[in-house]
Amino acid sequence: MNRSLPTLLAAVAMLSCSSEEAPDPELASPTFRTIGSIERIDPAIDAIVPPGAVLEVLAEGHEWTEGPVWVPAMQAVLYSDIPNNAIYRWSEVEGGSIWLQPSGYTGEVPRGGESGSNGLLLDGEGRLVLAMHGDRRIARMDAPLNAPEPNFETLVGDFEGRRFNSPNDVALGSNGDLYFTDPPYGLEEGVDDPAKELDTQGVYRLSGDGTVELL
Repeated sequence: MNRSLPTLLAAVAMLSCSSEEAPDPELASPTFRTIGSIERIDPAIDAIVPPGAVLEVLAEGHEWTEGPVWVPAMQAVLYSDIPNNAIYRWSEVEGGSIWLQPSGYTGEVPRGGESGSNGLLLDGEGRLVLAMHGDRRIARMDAPLNAPEPNFETLVGDFEGRRFNSPNDVALGSNGDLYFTDPPYGLEEGVDDPAKELDTQGVYRLSGDGTVELL
């Protein structure tokens, strides 16, 4: 689990370098601080990350972040600020700002730990799917991307009647199935938390018919 914002957002900077469109001189990109380097073990990487691409720091000041997803319709990246229970939006034009809060824990009783959303993705219909640490579920935001609201529809919240630990990473299969991990990171006491209901820290598949399977 990488907790470095520069590392998480570097892909956005690299992808921007691969655009085939010539930049508009009147919309010159701002200058960002660069870090690190790209090690090219296989020359085939040049087809994905062009030679000369650099790692740029797009936003700073977070405790730690994860789950970036590029949203073409917004020309922006969304990413989770887990301790702050928020999702931020970053675009080259507007920079970064809070986009949705709360994002992972919607309870009324204050709690500590890593309560925010983690992994984010867009489903086949362009809707935002979230791995919600604090609420211990995979959910979909029930609001349009251009008018975000902390209203969520649970896609799955338990396995065989026992609540998940804290869904973390989530990926979309070509057939629409969702794959997600379920570590204990979002529980306040981790693997020893008395609220933990499952004996495993598993990888699951949620099929389109609602069936959930431990892989």
